[in-house]
Amino acid sequence: MSNLIVLGAQWGDEGKGKIVDLLSVKFDAVARYQGGHNAGHTVYIGSQKFVLKLIPSGILRPGVQAVIGNGVVIDPAALMQEISGLEAIGIDVKSQLKVSNRAHVIFPFHRTLEKISEGRQDRTAIGTTSRGIGPCYEDKIARRGIRVADLVDQDFESLYRALAQDKQIIAEAFHLTDRVDFDEILDQYRQLADQIRPLACDTSHLLNAMIREGRCILLEGAQGTMLDVDFGTYPFVTSSSAAAGGACIGTGVPPTKIDGIIGVSKAYITRVGAGPFPSEDLTELGEKIRQAGNEFGSVTGRPRRCGWFDVPLLRYTAEVNGFDSLIITKLDVLDDLAEIPVCVAYEVDGAKLVHMPASTRRMEAIKPIFETLPGWKQSTRGATRISELPKEAQRYLEFLEERTGVEVGSVSIGPERNETMIVTGSKLERLLT
Repeated sequence: MSNLIVLGAQWGDEGKGKIVDLLSVKFDAVARYQGGHNAGHTVYIGSQKFVLKLIPSGILRPGVQAVIGNGVVIDPAALMQEISGLEAIGIDVKSQLKVSNRAHVIFPFHRTLEKISEGRQDRTAIGTTSRGIGPCYEDKIARRGIRVADLVDQDFESLYRALAQDKQIIAEAFHLTDRVDFDEILDQYRQLADQIRPLACDTSHLLNAMIREGRCILLEGAQGTMLDVDFGTYPFVTSSSAAAGGACIGTGVPPTKIDGIIGVSKAYITRVGAGPFPSEDLTELGEKIRQAGNEFGSVTGRPRRCGWFDVPLLRYTAEVNGFDSLIITKLDVLDDLAEIPVCVAYEVDGAKLVHMPASTRRMEAIKPIFETLPGWKQSTRGATRISELPKEAQRYLEFLEERTGVEVGSVSIGPERNETMIVTGSKLERLLT
């Protein structure tokens, strides 16, 4: 067995939650390495639907150590609410979950500041969930943030007062003093600190100790690569390192201990919020995909923008991350289509692009070049191996593999755990054995 990173190869919502849940049976620990409670991972087990926001999907497997790493930003109230919801349906969260004492803490005023930022007339709206994620990361990088280690310390009030004073000045500038009660927040977080204290520890030491003992770790990304703060469609990105490099930074597991990197991609593509989207389909066909794939945010309920598989984008994220294998999800959503477009190249100002452009202006100017493949017009549900799929579906997967240069190591044809096939002889199969 190996230590693996599993992350999104597109703009998120690729089905990472289901894949991590599926694979976690083979691992001793699953650790989230970035993001906050703006990232919803949906897992179906029988008739039950689980929506996980902060807690790694591995929590649904008894005996698997779940870890919220130092690269995550944590809203303590949201975390305790999520724990209570899982415990109510019989998940023994507190015996399995550990929280990094180096993770940064989100406060209610972070949400207020994000709403101010998104609502300003001179500001380009990013389309955030307004959960305070970005402002918390801002405080982290500005070296004024409060970490879990500070929160659970009996004397974190002085740090809190210093941070609150900064926010008070901003609140007064926007005439919001009546909406921010800093003393009330302090009292609330003292109570939350008591609940989080038993879960907090040095999770970097915990994970590395497990690796030294020969146990296997899976590191779970929250958002897709194209939302990475450095490599995504900036500024329409998240505020953390969603790419594979962020896994080591966000957990303290060294790069030399990583054995493989697995990308998760839909058989088509979606994104939420504003920003460039070269292969987006704004026609009735795009709406058909949205309805067939139930493409609505698991946390916010927002409709996702839908489009066709983007080969140049996948080649880019494969290069940035070094994918060893690709897991294709939601192939079944394409079952009813007679023809399936695939974006195979980009054109700007009459010239083909060789590399992914860095600027938003260039991204928005892209003219996608499509090739159309025949659909299969029959259900893929129920197949247990690739050879059982319709020939056209097999050819579609082969086409994606050929054009992206990454093996397709697994294919998902439904939301359930057992509706996923591992390709025999693939590198993914070898990494899992």
